[in-house]
Amino acid sequence: MNSAAIPMRKNFKLKQVGFMMTAVLLLLLLQTLEITAQMMPNTFADLAEDSSPSVVNITTSTVVAGRTDAMPRGIVPEGSPFEDFFKEFQDRRRDGRPGARRSSALGSGFVVSADGFIVTNNHVIDGADEIEIEFFTGEILPATVIGTDKNTDIAVLKVESDVSLPFVSFGDSDTARVGDWVVAIGNPLGQGFSVSAGIVSARNRELAGPYDDYIQTDAAINRGNSGGPLFNLDGRVVGVNTAILSPNGGSIGIGFSMASNVVSRVVTQLTEFGEIRRGWLGVRIQDVDEDIAESIAGLDRVAGALVSGVPDGPSKDAGIIQNDVILVFDGHEVEDVRDLIQTVGNTPVGKAVDVIVLRGGERLTLSVTLGLRDDENLARAVLPPELDETPEAPKELALFGITLSNLTDNMRKGLGLKLDASGLLVMDVDETSDAFEKGLRAGDLVTEAGQKKVNTVTEFQEQVATTIEGGRKTMMLLVRRGNDPLFLALSMKD
Repeated sequence: MNSAAIPMRKNFKLKQVGFMMTAVLLLLLLQTLEITAQMMPNTFADLAEDSSPSVVNITTSTVVAGRTDAMPRGIVPEGSPFEDFFKEFQDRRRDGRPGARRSSALGSGFVVSADGFIVTNNHVIDGADEIEIEFFTGEILPATVIGTDKNTDIAVLKVESDVSLPFVSFGDSDTARVGDWVVAIGNPLGQGFSVSAGIVSARNRELAGPYDDYIQTDAAINRGNSGGPLFNLDGRVVGVNTAILSPNGGSIGIGFSMASNVVSRVVTQLTEFGEIRRGWLGVRIQDVDEDIAESIAGLDRVAGALVSGVPDGPSKDAGIIQNDVILVFDGHEVEDVRDLIQTVGNTPVGKAVDVIVLRGGERLTLSVTLGLRDDENLARAVLPPELDETPEAPKELALFGITLSNLTDNMRKGLGLKLDASGLLVMDVDETSDAFEKGLRAGDLVTEAGQKKVNTVTEFQEQVATTIEGGRKTMMLLVRRGNDPLFLALSMKD
């Protein structure tokens, strides 16, 4: 009996173990569901109640010029007995200016200090003659513009109040993850203090400029929400609601908020200086693609920013030259042009930084003292070409789907070039060629091949031979179209 009972006892013990494991799994599942439930708020009411007093409605008013005539043309014939009546009507028009009218617009904003600094979008208040701020309590105060930044579409306003105003603080937008809950509060379609919720749909979106860092959200954002805050669940502002993607003008769940880490830096500068002071490196740059990377000795990955022009400024003073690839800026590895522009722009003006460039296959460290970026500093670099002292007779070369010609004086005149302009004129480009796909067109001027100046088709052929002998599959060309320089990586496959 004992021998027969032993297997039954073992089977019983196995069943016990199985039941225990099942119970443990169920317990773990319940705990997971409980944690998930805790992460998903049952309500946003507390956040809305706490944050709404700091959110404001913005109304702007602008005088729009109309006809300058005393009365509409063609309504009353000259000399008519009704002429005086209509003239009197026109004289009574608003603002006392014939045809003038006042246009109003609505937007949102939020208070960031107890003494009345308010953040909104620049496009909400741009061109406004009068700005009124309506608070959650119904109080209305006039506002003045402290400063604006069109590059990030941010404006800072100021109101004067006898009492301290409720305000909100910026959060760290870099910690916002795709899938996080967010709440938008604003003035959609003039309804006032409306709350909508959604999630972070995407990060680091670019819409219009190099300083863009938008959070995409599916929280309902409509006209009038512009300038309002996007909150995380901690009640901190992680974005400023700026734009929507919509075929009909209404929300379809694709909204964009400028990241708070960008906005907070802009607000700090506008409140302190009344303007934006971004660092200026002083280079014309373009992205490095796979073909360009393969053509540059020592560049083992698609990264960095290729210098296509160096005007007078900080970089030229520091020794940065055309064809350099900027790899590291102030200890930050440069991924692409946008990355470099944002990093430089966030660096204080006047700071001396180390810049590592790749030149001729070697890394060089140069010290650059940043200047102040303004519209004049954004002018494109126009480098004086060298004069070919021994011009050859006109020759043409057809290679890789490109027909090149030495420049003649007649060509220079026809193209509006200076008489000392050098390079090779692109006469024709085969539309099936790699060169055409890369963007090369007839009328372009090729000034460099393989990072060497070329003034004759013979020099171009020599650079092709050198590139092929070096085992490279592509050769970099410096092309000028008007005054614009552009690097192209030309495939060596004929």
